[in-house]
Amino acid sequence: MKIVRARPRRVGQFLFVEITTDSGIVGIGESGAWGHLEASEAALAKYCDYLIGEDPRRIERHWQVMHRFAHFNGAAIGGAISAVDIALWDIKARSYGVPIYELLGGSVRDSLRVYAHVYSKTVDEVVSFAAEKARDGYTAIGHFNPFLDEPEDKPYFLGHAGLVRMGIETVRRTREAVGPEVDLLLEMHRRLTPAEAISFAEAAAEYSPGWLEDPIRPENIDAMAEVARRSPVPIATGERYFNIYQFKMAIERRALSFARVSVGICGGITAAVKIAAIAEANDVQVAPHNPISPVGVAACAALGFSRSCVAIQEFPTGYDNYVFESTPQLLGRNIVDGDLVVENGFLKRSEAIGLGVTLKDDAETIRPPITRAVSMRRHMDGGVVDQ
Repeated sequence: MKIVRARPRRVGQFLFVEITTDSGIVGIGESGAWGHLEASEAALAKYCDYLIGEDPRRIERHWQVMHRFAHFNGAAIGGAISAVDIALWDIKARSYGVPIYELLGGSVRDSLRVYAHVYSKTVDEVVSFAAEKARDGYTAIGHFNPFLDEPEDKPYFLGHAGLVRMGIETVRRTREAVGPEVDLLLEMHRRLTPAEAISFAEAAAEYSPGWLEDPIRPENIDAMAEVARRSPVPIATGERYFNIYQFKMAIERRALSFARVSVGICGGITAAVKIAAIAEANDVQVAPHNPISPVGVAACAALGFSRSCVAIQEFPTGYDNYVFESTPQLLGRNIVDGDLVVENGFLKRSEAIGLGVTLKDDAETIRPPITRAVSMRRHMDGGVVDQ
């Protein structure tokens, strides 16, 4: 089997690769570098040139070449590698007529717990949307930002006391609305300093949140480890890590309890399986991160159905066209064929071959490509704020 065609496809806010073999099998993959798709697309085009004439079944070899060529990496390149890797697994599974998880050792579960997104500009919206998702059967609510998803053109200011008070009030009201059994997965969006994160965690513990995700900027693994050591709430991080070595360092330093593996950034399914092995050996749970399309959801699910250390996975219901709004449907559902069925907060295992979804031929017409412009929210003092 040889690759005869490989091309990037920009669809709406998503970046895919489509790889075609001389036997007629077509595989698709997705880059999760959603903030810099233009850079990721350039890297992806370069890898597509490399793939022509190659055997798509030599997945590990291609993964090594893409990672080690010239020894440059980063999120945009990691996204491109991930897209190719996912597509190669899709091709290989299709060639055998099985789902990808069968090639990874078979399924360890019949359904996979997922969490829905909540995007809100006010506390009332947070409470309302979270209660709605709970009524829909979700047992966990994620992308739950206790500091809200306010417009970037609104200057920001909260002192330490006000920050903790406001965030805790959001958590308290939401806990009362959804009841004691629904897990609240707090998405902090790097908003806090280490000291603020520890204070917030101590105050939030009363309401039993499932985790604090990226309470501080994730680059400093030692600082995240200090927060994790002192926090009574589990820490989740890793969504922006683009190789297995960053996860190794974070896990060994006990900087996290939940490894937020972005299958569309970390190096694809090949890397995600390696990271899951490191996590399992250190009693760390994996929670795949996926704020992108159903292709990315399906790639994460291949990991989730084949690895027992996967605890829960993201099921994006919002952020359509980069707008911070909650939606009832899976993001990007209209550009794929194939179903991803969620019942009572669990994704049902599919017997469909490969990823189980395919990209529509007219996907670019359904969702013309869009670009996320560079912008950041301003602090009241004129600085910038992570959000």
